[in-house]
Amino acid sequence: MKKIILSIEGMTCSACSNGLEKYLNKQDGIKEASVNLVMANTSIIYDEKKLNIENLNEFVKKAGFKSLGEFKEIKTEKKSKREKIKFIIFTILAIIFMYIAMGHMINLPTLDFIDINKNPIGYTSCLFIFAIAFIIYGFDILKNGYKNLIHKTPNMDTLVGIGVLSSFLYSVYNMISIFQGKNSAIHNLYFESVAMVIYFVKLGRYLDGISKDKTKEAIQKLVKITPEQATIKRDGKEKTVTIDEVKKGDIVISKPGERISVDGEIVEGKTHLDESFITGESKPTTKGIGEKVIAGSINYDGYIEYKAEKIGKESTISEIVKLVVEASNTKAPIAKIADKVSSYFVPIVILIAILTFIAYLILGHDFANSLIVFVTILVVACPCSLGLATPLAIVVSEGLCANNGILVKKSEILENAQKIDTIVFDKTGTLTYGILKISEIKNYSNIKDEELLQLVGSIESKSTHPIGRAFTSYLEENKIKGLEVKEFGNVSGYGIVGTVNNQKMIIGNAKILESYNIENKYEKDELELSKKGNSIVYVVQNNNIIALIGVNDIIRKNVKEVIQKLNQNKIETIMLTGDNKETAEKIAKDIGITKVISNVLPAEKTEMIKKLKKENKNVMMCGDGINDSPALATADIGVSIKSGTDIAMDSADVILTRNDLDSIIKLINISKKTIKIIKQNLFWAFFYNILMIPIAMRSIKTTRNSNKPYDCKYRNGI
Repeated sequence: MKKIILSIEGMTCSACSNGLEKYLNKQDGIKEASVNLVMANTSIIYDEKKLNIENLNEFVKKAGFKSLGEFKEIKTEKKSKREKIKFIIFTILAIIFMYIAMGHMINLPTLDFIDINKNPIGYTSCLFIFAIAFIIYGFDILKNGYKNLIHKTPNMDTLVGIGVLSSFLYSVYNMISIFQGKNSAIHNLYFESVAMVIYFVKLGRYLDGISKDKTKEAIQKLVKITPEQATIKRDGKEKTVTIDEVKKGDIVISKPGERISVDGEIVEGKTHLDESFITGESKPTTKGIGEKVIAGSINYDGYIEYKAEKIGKESTISEIVKLVVEASNTKAPIAKIADKVSSYFVPIVILIAILTFIAYLILGHDFANSLIVFVTILVVACPCSLGLATPLAIVVSEGLCANNGILVKKSEILENAQKIDTIVFDKTGTLTYGILKISEIKNYSNIKDEELLQLVGSIESKSTHPIGRAFTSYLEENKIKGLEVKEFGNVSGYGIVGTVNNQKMIIGNAKILESYNIENKYEKDELELSKKGNSIVYVVQNNNIIALIGVNDIIRKNVKEVIQKLNQNKIETIMLTGDNKETAEKIAKDIGITKVISNVLPAEKTEMIKKLKKENKNVMMCGDGINDSPALATADIGVSIKSGTDIAMDSADVILTRNDLDSIIKLINISKKTIKIIKQNLFWAFFYNILMIPIAMRSIKTTRNSNKPYDCKYRNGI
C-alpha cells in the first residue's frame, strides 16, 4: 500500500468534500481516502499494484473536481488585485441595483425611464440587465451546483443554483408578460433576489477564503524559516543557487547572520546556531565538524561549510509540515459525525423545499408565493456551517500545536487528549536528560566554581570518557574558553592528569587518590553525593583535594512543575523504568511522582500499559527510547520527545520537538479548548438551520393582490 496527498481544486463546501471522499472510498484499489476542505487536499492510501497517480487523478475528475497533482506546499490563496477590484465593482452594482429595485419603497427619487410606475418596461429591462451581470459573476457557483448534482453529490452550490435559476426563469417569464402588456406581472419579478443571493454567497466565499488562509498561517510559518537561496562551493568557487538546485552531497557555505539552507553535516568550521524554532532552547548551540545542522537555523558568529544530506521533502522542516498536513487529513470521531449529517443535509433540504412548494400550491397560494418559499428554503439552508465546524477548529489547533513544538500525527489526538486521566513516564531521557551533567559541586578552595570547572573541563576535553562530556558540555553551553593543557595523561580506570597554568591537576574517582598517596578527608561528602545517585569526581591540585563534583543524569527543567500541574488536574502520574528501585524512587520523590514501577523490561512496560487500559483508564505514555516503542504504540496516546530515537518517534502519536514536558500540559489544554469550540460551532450551526428552515417554510402568509396598482409596498420579496 502507498500513501499520497493530492491537492484538489473546485471544492467549495463540506458537501463537496464529503461527496468526493465517499466517491473515492468506493473505488477498487483505494483502501482509505480522507478529504480536507480547509487544506483543499485529499490523503489516499491505495494499492500501487492496481492504481497509479493518473488513475487517482481520473477518479477525482469523475467525481466532479480537479486534481492539481501531489501536494507540495501549503498555499494561501491571496486575493489578486483584479479579484478585489471586481468584488468592489459588484458591491457598488449591488447597492445601485437594490436602489433601483427597492428604493421607491421608501420614496427615494428615481429616474423616470426606470420608474416602476411610469415605465414598467424600462424598469424591468434594467433589472434584467443587472441580473444577467450577477449571473455571469456567479457562474462558477451555478456551474459547480449543476456539476455536483449530476455526480449525485449535491452541495451548497446546488441549493443556491436551483434557487437562483428558479427565481431568474420565473422572472424572465413575467418579464415577457410585461412586454406583452400585462403590467400586473411586474409584482412577480425577482431579479434583485437573484443578484443579492449571488452577491452574498460571493461575499461569504471571499471572507471564508481569508479565514481559511489564516488557519494555515501557523503551519506556513514553518516553511518560511527556510531561506530561498543557498551558497554552494563548486570547483573551489562560491555560487549562489536556489534551494531547489541544491543536491545531496553539495558543500554548502553559511556565513555569520545567515540561515542554514538545508539539513547537513559540518565538514569545516565551528559556530553557534540558534535552533530555537525546533528545540525551543533560547541559548545558541555550539556546532563543529561532524555535527548536524538543521535548515532554518540561524548562524550567529562563525563560518562553516556543511555537506547537504536532507533536501526537499526529506528535510526536518518538510517532515514537520508533512506530519501536520497528514494529521489534518485524519478525522476525529466528532468530525465524522458532522460529516455524516452534512452528507444527508443537502438532499433533505431540497426535498423539504419541493414538498413545501407543492403544499403551498395545494393550500391555494399562487405560484409566485409558492416559488418564494421554495427559493427561500434553499437559500437560508447552510450545510457549510456544519461541515466546517470541526475541520476549521482542528486545523487552527494543529497549527497552534506546531508553533508550540507539538507535532500531532492524527486529528483524533486533539479530541482524545482532553480525556487522559493517567500519564506514564519513562525515566531516563524523558524525565531526565539521559546524558550526564554536573549536578553538585563541593568546593574546598578559594577558586570560583566557574574557574574550577574551566580547569577541569580543559583537561576533560582531552578525554573520551562519558563523564568528561559533562564538563566539556558545560564549557560549550556557557561559552567558556578552554585553557591550554600540557603533560596530559590517562590513568586507566581511575582518571586523568594534566598541567594547566603550571598547576598539576589530578581528576578521577577515589581510587586515583590511593595511587598518588593522597589522603582522603572528604569521605563523608563523597557518601552524601553518592546517596543522591551521583558519580563522584575528585579534583586534586598540587596533591591537595580542592573539590568534589557530583555528575548525574539530572532531571529535566520544569519537570517538577509539570508533575505538580498534572496532579492538580487530577491526572495520575506513574514512573515506569528499567532502572533500579533506589534511583527511580529518589528521582520520583524529588519531582512529586508517588507511583513508581522499576526494574521492568520492554515487554513488561507494554503489559503494564495494557493493564492500566483494562482498568478503563485513558493512558498517555511518554518515552524516548527503543525500549519504549511498544508501550508508546499500545497507549491511547504515545508521546515521544524529539531527542528520542527514530523508532520511538515513529511509534508515537505526538512528538515534542522542544523536549519540554510542559508541552504535554499545552496539548491537553489545546485539546480541551478545541473540543469546546467544536461543540459550540456545531450547536450554533444546528441551531441556525433548525430555526431558519421552519421560518423560511412560513415566510409567506398572504397571497399577492394582483389588482393593486404598481405600488411596491404590496410587493413581497425574499
